[in-house]
Amino acid sequence: MIGHLRGTVIDRGMTCVLIDCGGVGYEVTASSHTLSKLNDIGAEVSLRIYTHFLEHKISLYGFASVSERELFDLLITVKNVGPASAIKILSAGAGPIEIAQLVAAREPKSLMKIKGIGKKTAEMLVVELHEKCEALLSFWGASTLEVEVGSLVLPSSSGERFPLQEDVIKALVQLGYRKPQAEKVVDLLPVDPGASLETVMRQALQAMPR
Repeated sequence: MIGHLRGTVIDRGMTCVLIDCGGVGYEVTASSHTLSKLNDIGAEVSLRIYTHFLEHKISLYGFASVSERELFDLLITVKNVGPASAIKILSAGAGPIEIAQLVAAREPKSLMKIKGIGKKTAEMLVVELHEKCEALLSFWGASTLEVEVGSLVLPSSSGERFPLQEDVIKALVQLGYRKPQAEKVVDLLPVDPGASLETVMRQALQAMPR
């Protein structure tokens, strides 16, 4: 089982990165949080890997930090939350701490704002993981009260966007990208309330398909 990859970034997409390790290219699915931390094409990267075996397919999921991998391992223990669903959840906040705080704070309504999480799944996450997320936050040295739940900016499933997101979409279109493509990428990006236009624009450009 592959648990770690170190190599050179060959290509990147909205949801995955291609890493050359000794002449072999590994396609690794990752959250937008991890993808935003990766260096440019040609740079060396190091990712923790979860290997998922299916009958006719092997999938690799990568994480830039130990904390994100630890939260992922908890998420996939919940019924109907597979690796792909867990990656979507991890893509929805400013980082694993914020997602863990939502679960620890027993905020199913806030979790339902994340694309792909319905009422039943949100409730199951809270019921099954709130104590484990409290323990995880304690282990990380983070308090469940450090960040107010209402301050988190999550991708919206309602189709509404924040002004900063609209500005980034307009800028991408001016650079020659198609608007539907730009909207799809921006809607998947976690947006920190204090982020600048330049920061989010850089993340969007890194996530745009090549």
